[in-house]
Amino acid sequence: MNLFAKSLFKGIRLVPTLLILLVWMLCPTDSMAFQAVQVEDNAFNQYKGEIRDASSKKPLVFATLSVEGTNISTITNTEGNFLLKIPKEMTDGTIVVSFLGYKSKNISLADLKPSKNKITLVVSVTELSEVNINAPKDAAALVRETLARKGDNYFDDPTLMTAFYRETIKKRRKNVSLSEAVVNIYKSPYSSLRKDAVELYRARKSTDYSKLDTVALKLQGGPFNTLYVDIMKYPEYIFAEGSIQDYQFTFSRSTRINDKLIYVIKFNQWESIKEPLYQGELFIDVENRTLTSAIYTLNITDKYRAARLFVRKKPAKVDVWPTEVAYRVDYREKGGKWYYGYSNVLLEFKVDWEDKLFNSVYSMTAEMAVTDWEKNVDGQLPKVRERLKKSIILSDEAVGFSDPDFWGEYNIIEPEKSIESAIKKIQRQLRRARSKGGSAAP
Repeated sequence: MNLFAKSLFKGIRLVPTLLILLVWMLCPTDSMAFQAVQVEDNAFNQYKGEIRDASSKKPLVFATLSVEGTNISTITNTEGNFLLKIPKEMTDGTIVVSFLGYKSKNISLADLKPSKNKITLVVSVTELSEVNINAPKDAAALVRETLARKGDNYFDDPTLMTAFYRETIKKRRKNVSLSEAVVNIYKSPYSSLRKDAVELYRARKSTDYSKLDTVALKLQGGPFNTLYVDIMKYPEYIFAEGSIQDYQFTFSRSTRINDKLIYVIKFNQWESIKEPLYQGELFIDVENRTLTSAIYTLNITDKYRAARLFVRKKPAKVDVWPTEVAYRVDYREKGGKWYYGYSNVLLEFKVDWEDKLFNSVYSMTAEMAVTDWEKNVDGQLPKVRERLKKSIILSDEAVGFSDPDFWGEYNIIEPEKSIESAIKKIQRQLRRARSKGGSAAP
């Protein structure tokens, strides 16, 4: 069984199981000591709450809360809930709450309660008069046109990207495993069917499997979990060949993002389709017919199918049920061409022991952001033995690629800090490594 499980039931089309959960009985030899010192929770004040649409009251998945002027931030989970940790010495400040296609809201830190904060955001709507009268009236046709134009609107040259990748496993709100890596992505043109190659440059981890009691959980796939969320490069993993007809596409609204007129297209599988497909929103640039972002979730109504898609190995007396699976991808523009810039995958699930009264709730998050890129003029690829396999478990591989000198002062994994904060530090370290004659990273 590979990273993308093929049909497990007759008639099921290819559905990407971007996260495969590994569940093993924990043996003493499996326990891993901390490789980085984590900041204790008692150094922070915690604020919990939820973010919802002001009109529909639906939860906003991947909404962002950040402390203005700092690198502290967090995102909401699949139920719109958040946990924001702020150092105790910070007694005042402004919390900026934002979500794609919505008006941002500023909240004073003093107005936040320790729990049960309820925040609503209002949709940012562009007046119809601003919309091109010649714009397509058929949402499905617009999606097809956008996918068909990927060779024109996205990078058409082999590209060498540097990216920062982070994955987290939590038991409820407690960190169990943290892994980070700098990777080189040998990205083939968007018009090419050739898959991208990935090379591990540096990695590190912080794990504490004792918090998992008798079960150890590991995430298989590493950076591929996020890389394959690039819809424009890998449309087959969400809109498999011929499956667009299984979705209903509708125009939701028009908005402006970064001064660009954007159509928001909602999609959902038809009620007659029983297979586990997707629902969500596509953000399409009106003028250029380019996908700029997408946020969507997997239909896991049938928990038996969902479990078989995600669970690779588990003890016989344990049931594992995914409760939510969500994805996000953002693209950036450079010189009139668009390219993959950021993606996030979130899986929440329950572990239910046959002989225990209560179950456990876990979450697994993987996110990756491109920090730099350049044209891969010769189209060279790393040697086969140097390429990451799609079956990689980063927390196992990190030992061989750890480098305390590379991380330097940034020697503590800081999950409470935004990935953008980590990227700035990583870029400094990469420049320093290059100046010392380091190789591999562009």
